[in-house]
Amino acid sequence: MKKIITLLLLVSFALSNAQAFKGKGDRKVNAGAVFQDGGTGIEASIDFGIGENLSYGFGTSYVIGVSAYNNDYKNFTDRYNAEFRLNANIGSVLKLDPKMDIYPGLNLNLYNFGGHVGFRYFFTEGFGVFTEVNFPIAKYNVDSFGGYYNQLTVNLGASFNI
Repeated sequence: MKKIITLLLLVSFALSNAQAFKGKGDRKVNAGAVFQDGGTGIEASIDFGIGENLSYGFGTSYVIGVSAYNNDYKNFTDRYNAEFRLNANIGSVLKLDPKMDIYPGLNLNLYNFGGHVGFRYFFTEGFGVFTEVNFPIAKYNVDSFGGYYNQLTVNLGASFNI
């Protein structure tokens, strides 16, 4: 019983110190899964705070779970994506709990110019969860295998302060 009470006290202390976006100098790493029509995959991104409510970053993803498209499983380059991101971290503007952040933004990737809306929640100072919805605004690589990344995608995963 003492161990359970001690664990609960430690967790509650850790939860009280969590902060989702600190502004200039903040660095976040996201790692998770990508869900889209025709395939699922993995993704990782990093964001750097450059102002009170502004960050930029880079991301990469790879579609793993696919079915044959015209009896053809495409190669690495058809499944891979890389992007540059720009976020407006507005959790503090909306006066959300400091453990939460909402970040709409724009991204330029190998397949399109698009937008995204994300949400982060930090349980401790270093660990949280995130979700994002990405959508294309202007498609320029429309011949990609199965339309990967040129459609609505949903990302879910873990977020870390570094």
